[in-house]
Amino acid sequence: MPVRDILRMGDPRLLQTASPVPDSAFGSSWLSELLQAMYDTMAAANGAGLAAPQIGVSSQVVVFGSGQPNPRYPSAPVIPPTVLINPVLTRIGDGEETDWEGCLSVPGLRGQVPRWQRLRYQGFDEHRQPIDRTVDGFHARVVQHECDHLQGVLYPMRMRDFTQFGFTDVLFPALTDTADD
Repeated sequence: MPVRDILRMGDPRLLQTASPVPDSAFGSSWLSELLQAMYDTMAAANGAGLAAPQIGVSSQVVVFGSGQPNPRYPSAPVIPPTVLINPVLTRIGDGEETDWEGCLSVPGLRGQVPRWQRLRYQGFDEHRQPIDRTVDGFHARVVQHECDHLQGVLYPMRMRDFTQFGFTDVLFPALTDTADD
């Protein structure tokens, strides 16, 4: 499957709310092709995750994780490859963490973003099998980031302190050699 172009901040399609995936789409060639395109695109860009709206498809579909370390987040724990369709997120507790995020749709920049520390996510995989997981830390951050795309939210919209926003090559020169956002 060819790698798709990733929409960048400023494209109005990134600000739209994505539509739920209908039951009839599960098991379809449309969904299989979309997922393959998303995984191929995410891998080519060294992404930690990707939402369908980022490649111009307004559907509630995200993929994240790869089962191996991510060069853009070298100290982050490995997240198993996951397809999450029609997700529902539920915060667990009041804990919040602020940490650095980048985005394939906001290339070359990073910012400090507050996120729930622990959450439960539910939805479906590509075979319409239910997913119900409780996660924390980086895994929870990635899920929240990707699911924000389904609501038309980019991470800078969540930031509280723009003094903690800048170009990746300035903030993290060691990462510049491995990959761009």
